[in-house]
Amino acid sequence: MNRHATPAPKLLTATKLIAALLAPFALVACTPGTSEQPIDPPLAGADIGGPFELVGSDGETVRWSDFNGKYRIVYFGFTFCPDICPTDVQRMAQGLEIYAEKRPRQASNIQPIFISIDPVRDTPEKVGEFAAAFSDRLIGLTGSEEQVKAAADTFRVFYSRGEDTPGGGYLMDHSAIVYLFGPNGEPLATLPTDQGAESVAAELDKWVS
Repeated sequence: MNRHATPAPKLLTATKLIAALLAPFALVACTPGTSEQPIDPPLAGADIGGPFELVGSDGETVRWSDFNGKYRIVYFGFTFCPDICPTDVQRMAQGLEIYAEKRPRQASNIQPIFISIDPVRDTPEKVGEFAAAFSDRLIGLTGSEEQVKAAADTFRVFYSRGEDTPGGGYLMDHSAIVYLFGPNGEPLATLPTDQGAESVAAELDKWVS
C-alpha cells in the first residue's frame, strides 16, 4: 500500500505482489561461460493486464486493444498526489526519453499510459493536463468508478481512499508499480522508478525490440 506521506510501503506492496504472482515461474537460467542472464521477461505468464474501456482526455472511449502492436508502460495513480505519483511518472517519462535517445525507432513504438484511480476528482481534462506536464508521449485515462475499478482489478492494482487533508481534500492509498507490456498486451517486466530514470531506460533496453 502506498501511503503518500512515506514511500516505504510502496516498495513492500510491489515486492509482495510480484512475488505472489510469479512464484510458479522460472525467471532466469545460467548459460555456461556467461553470467546469469534472463531468458524470459520477469512477468512472462503472469496474470496481469487485459481489456479495459476507459476515457481519454478528449472524452472519447479508449480501449486496451487500441494499443495493439505497441509496447505499453502503465502506471495507476492520481493527479492530486503530492509526492509519489509525480516522482514515479517523471522518472518513467525521463527513462523513456533516455532510451529514445539511444534507440529512437524502438522508443517510437512504446506508449506510456497514466490511469487514474481517483475518478471522482480526475476528470478527462485533469488527467490530460497531468500527462502533458510530464511528456508529450504520455496519455492520461480516467473513467467512471466502475470502469476504473474494473481496470485496476485486471491490472492487479489495489486502491482505496486514504486520509483527509486540510481544505477538504484527501489522499489515495494504492499500489504504485510501473508495468511494461509487450505488443500483444503481454506483461513483461516492472520498471524500477525507485532507482531513477537511467535504471528505467536500462530495463526498457532489455525487453523492447
